[in-house]
Amino acid sequence: MPADVAPVTRSASLLLAERFREVNGDHPMTEADDAYVTAQFVPLDTLCADHGEDPDEVRRLMLTGLLPLPGYLRSDGAEMVPRDLFALAGAAGGVDRLQAWFTGHWEAPAQGAAEWAAYLSGRYVCLHAVTPENILRKERLTAEITASLAAAGADPSPEWRAALHARVDALDALEPAFTAYDRLRFGGPVSRDTCVDAPRALFPPAAAPSRTPR
Repeated sequence: MPADVAPVTRSASLLLAERFREVNGDHPMTEADDAYVTAQFVPLDTLCADHGEDPDEVRRLMLTGLLPLPGYLRSDGAEMVPRDLFALAGAAGGVDRLQAWFTGHWEAPAQGAAEWAAYLSGRYVCLHAVTPENILRKERLTAEITASLAAAGADPSPEWRAALHARVDALDALEPAFTAYDRLRFGGPVSRDTCVDAPRALFPPAAAPSRTPR
């Protein structure tokens, strides 16, 4: 290569796409997937323009483990991120303080580190708002629902059904609908399938007692 010709470097966007596929695998996005993602998320470039951020600097923060990876790569290559991508860093007092603030929500350091790694992966697309509080609440609800289903008898009581559906409804409020792409990258059913849709199908709410007219 001539001395006056600079080597070609890969763009931050290309590096980010490569990293995304390392984490999620290389699965096709259908038109339905694209429509779902466009309704739920926003392109990184658009969000950065709205907040006065440099997109390539944000990509650098993602690649160095200071901000989470995009939730999806749309078929046109757009890096799709949550609209509140910068909210947690703001709550923590800055990107450099985010990790300590985030992991401090867990008593066990190992659990906090594991949740931080999961957060950075961008795969927390299972929550409308990805916050430590919501992560903890989802974990508690899915564990309680799973335990309830495992202990269900042949004909659960109306009180048991009411308690189950209270938890299911609470989880439903936390989670979006998911899309087919999610079931490919996660390798099977998602928590909405197992802890929202399945309990509702298996154990419909008990019918309200009829009232005798007077």
